[in-house]
Amino acid sequence: MRRTAMRSELSSREIAPIFSGWLVRSLTASRASLFGLGIPPAQYAALSGGRPMQHVLLERLERLACGFDIRSNYFAWQAFGRRYGRGPEAPLPPYLSAAAFPVISEMADRIDAIQRPLTDALGEHPASSFDRYVLLDAQDWMSDAELNRLWTEITRTAAPGARVLFRTAAAPSLLPGRVTPDLLARWRYEDGLSRDLTRRDRSAMYGG
Repeated sequence: MRRTAMRSELSSREIAPIFSGWLVRSLTASRASLFGLGIPPAQYAALSGGRPMQHVLLERLERLACGFDIRSNYFAWQAFGRRYGRGPEAPLPPYLSAAAFPVISEMADRIDAIQRPLTDALGEHPASSFDRYVLLDAQDWMSDAELNRLWTEITRTAAPGARVLFRTAAAPSLLPGRVTPDLLARWRYEDGLSRDLTRRDRSAMYGG
């Protein structure tokens, strides 16, 4: 309880006042302004959920700053300091740790960098040829037609037991109602696991 109270006090004293002024309210209400922060117009609506954007961003910033131990949250170090911590105990993404360097160096030649739409690239591969897909948040600004083309190719090329990992600005999955039911029926959405992982997401920027 004491730690929760301290976090609430820190947020009220240091973070909330930033969002109370008219300038920040105006900037956060502008889709063009937030595009510069990496939030495109199509993602803006999903992120806000109909609420004032200043409230949404305040909640996410509070969680980033106060929701996790700063000593282990390298996302917060990067967000507030524009760098990671220094020294042997500084928090770093696992792939930047000294212990990971030999493994990454050894396996770097296994990476094929393909700079083209994933849907087109998948179309050149046979059925059942992949077992892992990572989409990040690209689906947030795809049209329904683009989503259906993408998931058609994912489903066609997915081997038995394949998994897809993606993140979205909003908490609910964006696929129901946009991707055809017959495609979604081929997949199982791990709703409980998604909520649990989102609660533990130290970047605090995504909804689900």
